[in-house]
Amino acid sequence: MASQSPFFGKRTSDVDTSPARPAPLVGSGTNLAGSPVNVSLNSGAGSLGAPAAAPAKESGSKLTVGPNIKLKGVEITDCDTLVVEGMVEATMDSRVIQIAEQGEFKGSADIDIAEIRGVFDGNLTVRDKLVIHSTGKVTGKIRYGKIVIEEGGRLSGEISFGAA
Repeated sequence: MASQSPFFGKRTSDVDTSPARPAPLVGSGTNLAGSPVNVSLNSGAGSLGAPAAAPAKESGSKLTVGPNIKLKGVEITDCDTLVVEGMVEATMDSRVIQIAEQGEFKGSADIDIAEIRGVFDGNLTVRDKLVIHSTGKVTGKIRYGKIVIEEGGRLSGEISFGAA
């Protein structure tokens, strides 16, 4: 690998003195703001053993909307997993949505797997499995492949089987 940064002039010194670079957004401890993290590119040092394994364990892109956060008027794309702990008003096409007890989603979603512990209101198409936990409430136009509703879970609106 090259030991120079494309943003600064040529470097002929050792790699360890290279400027700090933002860490990739793939593992624990990374900063979404892109705070610089020193990364050693020397493959002989063995320092890449543990960090190199972290991206392989990640199962795609994940967006978490934390508690007290409101995300409004957006279209969410290329997101494998959306975790809603705050409030989201959006349209999305994704693989998995997880709505926490205090979470709320309003809008339209085409999902493979939906796990609802909070509130979903809008158009929901679940291609594979919809799970509504005891604290979950789903209202609107709902289409599903398979469904599981725990005791206490609420489902209302226009409901149909077959998410084709």
